[in-house]
Amino acid sequence: MSPISTMLEKLAGLRYRRGQLMTRLFYSRGFGHVGRGAVVIAPIMLQGVKRIHIGDGTLIRDGAWLATEGERGELHIGHACHFGHRLHVHSIDPVFIGDRCVVADNVMITSTDHQRGNRHAVTGKGEVRIGDDVFIGQNCTVLGGVTIGDGATVGAGAVVTKDVPAGSVVGGIPARVIG
Repeated sequence: MSPISTMLEKLAGLRYRRGQLMTRLFYSRGFGHVGRGAVVIAPIMLQGVKRIHIGDGTLIRDGAWLATEGERGELHIGHACHFGHRLHVHSIDPVFIGDRCVVADNVMITSTDHQRGNRHAVTGKGEVRIGDDVFIGQNCTVLGGVTIGDGATVGAGAVVTKDVPAGSVVGGIPARVIG
């Protein structure tokens, strides 16, 4: 292995270790709850942290945007989940994510929408519920008012606008059952 490759891998490991330290020292005190062994690595936006709850052993990679706002905004993430880079979760209505979920890079999960008359105003579109053991592929969007059942798979690039049955595979824009 080249010296440059070795250095790059060490830098990635250092970001993870820094995330562990920041989670233990700071995020665990500010968030509503941070479980044992959870790690949040270098988020770019945190809003309404008192209403963000993260389960044991969950990993949230670099570049996350986690925001709760309004009276109903809250985010609950289960145990042993893995979130890829640049996760974006925005909650005006509650967002619930189950245990052992894997969410790939560049995924947006939102219970919000912009008003048609005033594009700067944001409103709730209904709670989002993601069951246990769900896989959400790269570059997906999950919109408000949606439930994704246990064990479901959302294919890369899908836009989920309606409920997804447990154990099914969905893909496309808008997402539909494909397996």
